[in-house]
Amino acid sequence: MTGVGLTGAELAELVDALPDGVVATDPDLLGKYRWDRAVDPGAGMPLAAVRAESTEHVQAAVRWAARHRVPVVPRGAGTGLSGGATEVDGGIVLSTERMRAVDVDPLTRIAVAQPGALNAEVKAAAAVHGLWYPPDPSSFEICSIGGNVATNAGGLCCVKYGVTTDYVLGLEVVLADGTAVRLGGPRLKDVAGLSLTKLFVGSEGTLGIVTEATLRLLPAQPPTSTLVATFPTTAAATAAILAITSAMRPAMLELMDQASINAVEDLLTMGLDRSAGALLIARTDSPLAAGEAELRAMVGACEAAGAREVLATDDPAEGEAFVVARRAAITAIERLGTVLLEDVGVPLPRLPELIAGVEAIAAARDVTIAVIAHAGDGNTHPLIVVGPADAGQARRAEVAFGEVMDLAIRLDGTITGEHGVGRLKRPWLVDQIGPDVLDLSLRVKRALDPLGILNPGAVFAAPTEAR
Repeated sequence: MTGVGLTGAELAELVDALPDGVVATDPDLLGKYRWDRAVDPGAGMPLAAVRAESTEHVQAAVRWAARHRVPVVPRGAGTGLSGGATEVDGGIVLSTERMRAVDVDPLTRIAVAQPGALNAEVKAAAAVHGLWYPPDPSSFEICSIGGNVATNAGGLCCVKYGVTTDYVLGLEVVLADGTAVRLGGPRLKDVAGLSLTKLFVGSEGTLGIVTEATLRLLPAQPPTSTLVATFPTTAAATAAILAITSAMRPAMLELMDQASINAVEDLLTMGLDRSAGALLIARTDSPLAAGEAELRAMVGACEAAGAREVLATDDPAEGEAFVVARRAAITAIERLGTVLLEDVGVPLPRLPELIAGVEAIAAARDVTIAVIAHAGDGNTHPLIVVGPADAGQARRAEVAFGEVMDLAIRLDGTITGEHGVGRLKRPWLVDQIGPDVLDLSLRVKRALDPLGILNPGAVFAAPTEAR
């Protein structure tokens, strides 16, 4: 199934079916659509990019693709980290970057957002009405709602407030034959029929293309107090994490290891302790006495675990400065070389084993693996750095990448907590979910996309796929 053999007349059908400027075919322009932030080296060259401005544009493009059996790769802001928007040769990119509308209904506490709207734009629209959209990826300023829905994105607040699926009340989705369906809607309770809305959240564009999302909003987050603690080792930091999470649900609980601390300090020069083995950033937003008690308990847990320094503050600007440091970690580490980025997760009691195991893999393979983590829910981001000067390092890094995922699976964990399987993690999916569940997933895929045109090569791997 490919569109490589299409004639110029057949491609002209697509251009003519949509308004001027929606379809791009210039090779120089198409180059920027070949991959997302993962920069998958297996990316192909698309025939065209459809920069849709409405659901009807998406429908027209998908109907054309189905008629000619052309692959369709949906794309939001292009910030994905697992190769979910890697283009395939002879396909079309279906970009939602121009679909940016956001409408807030403060009475029902919902936002209706088109998929190209940035996470930050939804937050800002909600804040005008004293409301809050909690899902909070580190890239919230540049990632899109459509991409967040496609991967079921999480973020820094999810330890207490949950991930994208917890806020999706309804979707408009264009199916593989061009039909547009509405699932769910502006209702907090609705159990009519199968839970199809949840099926599409996290499906990475393989079952349909989201053209609108109805999102639940909360009242504005209460004032926060922030704790920052440094530790001599990651083992001491994970001991504090388990002590905190066994006693409360903080509003944030983030970890940075020594490599990520130093990379951020190189970038921001904010006085971080370069000698620290780990840094924890924790928050409480519980009101009044309850918040004070939580903060005292977190301080006590860090001190009992051997923290070298503990700072607690209720000053918003001071606390936010450390959160900015954590958000900057991936960008800072990318300055060191090419990065293979994991987002493996484990049950919280296994977190110390996961981080210790990653450190052992880094030593055995002689590669740098910087670890940052949404530590409060066991979701870690080991970032494997490949320097430009070491030819053998790239192969060692690839081996380490697989070993980290194998480790997470052995610890009853997951190969992805929030970034998606995409194409880079596809060979390990069967190891986590098993062949029976993979077969069930493929049956759903075939039922909704019998021609296999939607994001082919993403997520689904055959049980015998080599790696």
